[in-house]
Amino acid sequence: MRTRASNEAVVEFPSRSSNEGFARAAAACFASQMDPTLNELEDIKTAVSEAVTNAIVHAYPDSIGKVVLKLRICPGNVLELTVKDHGRGIPDVDKARQPMYTTGGEERSGMGFTIMESFMDQLTVRSVPGKGTSVVMRKRLAPRMKQGK
Repeated sequence: MRTRASNEAVVEFPSRSSNEGFARAAAACFASQMDPTLNELEDIKTAVSEAVTNAIVHAYPDSIGKVVLKLRICPGNVLELTVKDHGRGIPDVDKARQPMYTTGGEERSGMGFTIMESFMDQLTVRSVPGKGTSVVMRKRLAPRMKQGK
């Protein structure tokens, strides 16, 4: 069952490395309406950066494809971020989620999913080889006291 969102946005962009910074900024701007702490904002930006970089590097290693970033504010002050591609997919998601595992060559650390998990409350990865990958990250932001109340 899909959770009802009080606000949402979808951004689609080509899988160029220059768009990773754009995705970070878009996620930070969208999340700012929830009045996050600076630490929460950095967590969000880091997790989005890792997910988008994975899509750029692994989903489309030899071509430019589309990356979709979906941002949702869900009940309970939960921010949901989805990064989706229609690239080559991940044959073994469990293996790919292990620290230090990479298919990106020796310049890649293999820590992307581990980093996403450490900065988010929940991480779900769905992938179909040849059809693409969807990474859904959820983070509950601390409620902030409103000024003057």
